[in-house]
Amino acid sequence: MRPSRLVPAPFLLSLLAFLSACAASPRPGDELARRGDEILACGRLFHTGAPVVLYCDPGGYDAYRVERRFGPRDQAAWDPARVQPGHTPNRYSSRRAEAEFGRAVAPVGESDWTLEYLRQRIDQLVIHYDVAGTSRACFRTLHDDRNLSVHFMLDLDGTIYQTLDLKERARHATIVNDRSIGIEIANIGAYPVPSGAASDALPEPPAQLNRVYLREPDGRVRISLSDDEAASLRVAGFVPRPSRPGPIVGVVQGETLAMYDLTDAQYESLARLTAALCRIFPEIQRDYPRDGRGELVRAKLPDDRLVRYRGLLGHYHVQSNKTDPGPAFDWDRLLRRAGEFLP
Repeated sequence: MRPSRLVPAPFLLSLLAFLSACAASPRPGDELARRGDEILACGRLFHTGAPVVLYCDPGGYDAYRVERRFGPRDQAAWDPARVQPGHTPNRYSSRRAEAEFGRAVAPVGESDWTLEYLRQRIDQLVIHYDVAGTSRACFRTLHDDRNLSVHFMLDLDGTIYQTLDLKERARHATIVNDRSIGIEIANIGAYPVPSGAASDALPEPPAQLNRVYLREPDGRVRISLSDDEAASLRVAGFVPRPSRPGPIVGVVQGETLAMYDLTDAQYESLARLTAALCRIFPEIQRDYPRDGRGELVRAKLPDDRLVRYRGLLGHYHVQSNKTDPGPAFDWDRLLRRAGEFLP
């Protein structure tokens, strides 16, 4: 009778570990649950701690689709007569390894962007207001009417919509599109007031603001929404109110403007998203453009400075004909709160 062979203990342990993993693994066809705060970069998911709706989620806004999102379905198809000559049905393109200013990373093909390559390329986060009031209206304007795109939209209730993977080149900020990530914040925008006016001495806010911001008997201000606009918000029963009660007056691009602030929910989600992006893309510095006194620059940066700059930007830092995110945007509040989520 031949003696039995003993199975080596390490093999038994490995076998037991494998069988245990198989028993705990999902079966083919099981649905993978997401937490609902993830953003997408090069096909990889990253948590933000804020509510996120991806372009592939129910109710998401998909900038990859070429047909128009809104209006009759039989009129939604791509129509070259609606856009400038030479434009394609796509509202986005692939990022280029070399940008307009000549900064380069390792050469990549159109489909070869990896997160490691992207981390060498992305060093700016451009902040816009949408002058549309809600993310639904913003997507209608950008995608359906103007053939433009942006990576993120931030709605009044703090919901973040991602419309493209961050590897894509969105059309949102002209000369920095190759190196930047863009976010459109739901806000009706800023409007001219008499030169020298102060926020506590406005005789009357601009008419564009009075149509949207209503002062209630108790003195609080709320944003007036139509039934369709209110229904487009993800948080049921959310009452949107600016973080500060009155219009804020300030100078942008040399012009005196008035604007109401973002909602508290928008600041919170934006801070969490900013922190996440600064961790994913370490070249994005948590700061805004400052002058020699350390104060916020409120005009377009010279091209030679723009090419060197790495961090957060307003649209007005990129283009002289833009004023977003406007005089009410609280840059320091955003930096402080985002810093609480970073090492």
